[in-house]
Amino acid sequence: MSRKVADCRDYPSENNCTLTISGEEDEVLTAATQHAVSAHGHQDTTEVRAWLREHLKDEVPAAT
Repeated sequence: MSRKVADCRDYPSENNCTLTISGEEDEVLTAATQHAVSAHGHQDTTEVRAWLREHLKDEVPAAT
């Protein structure tokens, strides 16, 4: 399973959030939902979770 990334820098926000979350898809979705609620004032709804899941990106592995 590939790792996923949610990056607040990809979206405008009132607090200019720079948080990036990476990990397995379900982990990222859970953490991103908690962050969206606590830092951005969203509600934990099916719609918010679906939007977050839709906008997750594949993590690009660091060059070695």
